[in-house]
Amino acid sequence: MDANFDFDKLMQGGSQAEIVYVRAVKTADLPDDVREKAEGLEQLYSVHKVSGERLALVADRKLAFVLARQHDLAPVMVH
Repeated sequence: MDANFDFDKLMQGGSQAEIVYVRAVKTADLPDDVREKAEGLEQLYSVHKVSGERLALVADRKLAFVLARQHDLAPVMVH
């Protein structure tokens, strides 16, 4: 990865990207209306705020990370 990070700004209380959590979710554990939209997928990936609020459900892990980063969020994978 070739990105510049301003550590001085961080030390002065500069803003950081908000952390969000990405985790695999079994489609069978989701409500019926969501399962219908999953189109045969056995697993989706959920993007959550630290508070637990679900922000998104997507088809694959890579898409979850891309989506988070496009919205200036810092994704972290959890089990």
